[in-house]
Amino acid sequence: MSTERTLKGKTLFITGASRGIGKAIALRAARDGANIIIAAKTTTEHPKLPGTIDTARAEIEAAGGQAFAVKTDIRFEDQVDEAITTGVKHFGGLDIVVNNASAISLTGLEATSMKMYDRMYDVNARGSYLVTKTAMPHLVQAENPHVLNLSPPLNMNQKWFAEFAAYTLAKYAMSVWVLGMSAEFKDEGVAFNALWPRTAIATAAVRNLLGGEQVINASREPEIVADAAWAVLTRKASECTGNFFIDEEVLAEEGETDFDKYAVKPGTPLFNDFFLD
Repeated sequence: MSTERTLKGKTLFITGASRGIGKAIALRAARDGANIIIAAKTTTEHPKLPGTIDTARAEIEAAGGQAFAVKTDIRFEDQVDEAITTGVKHFGGLDIVVNNASAISLTGLEATSMKMYDRMYDVNARGSYLVTKTAMPHLVQAENPHVLNLSPPLNMNQKWFAEFAAYTLAKYAMSVWVLGMSAEFKDEGVAFNALWPRTAIATAAVRNLLGGEQVINASREPEIVADAAWAVLTRKASECTGNFFIDEEVLAEEGETDFDKYAVKPGTPLFNDFFLD
């Protein structure tokens, strides 16, 4: 990949950055010398959800970046406003938003409680909208502003609605924001793109929800998404907007040919991610 592009000195606001894909994106940016505003809820370690905003901060700083951690539940407007206001004050500006935080329940109509329904829409749909809305006055002042939503292409195949329609629609909302806002803010030069993995990614959510070690062994590490995110976020915003990117396709465009290095267990057939036929 090109070594001329860099996130050095850029400030990124990343939701859900205490673990998984969010943290991996933060660490990749940190290796360039970026500033990371860690916006996540976890302050106390959980047995099934390792990582807190403080452990993430330590890892980011050890990787070469600067980190500002603020406990944030993106369902609440006052917390998002506080996180962005204090983060921008700390670093002096904001260049990039990564909407990574997500809630998931792979359940059908009768098995989906309204509490879980509300949680998915409050985090995925409303939360990403709220974060972007709050960040926009700062992004329009940045030199190469990007918003990256970790959300899938808008695939209307009925199979992706048949068993978990509530989750699908909540997740697709994040993709609709990309579709709409990339046009809305084109003249302001703010890039809006979506990024989604080709395969399952080895995260705590996958381990807890999709079948444990068997699925983990058929997954790739979060670093593949992080490397793809880096490639998108270092592109010129005015020329890279309104796209629904797939991680391995982005990396192939960058000249990457070795995808085995990302596999949890090289040689194991990979489990395809949702929403990709």
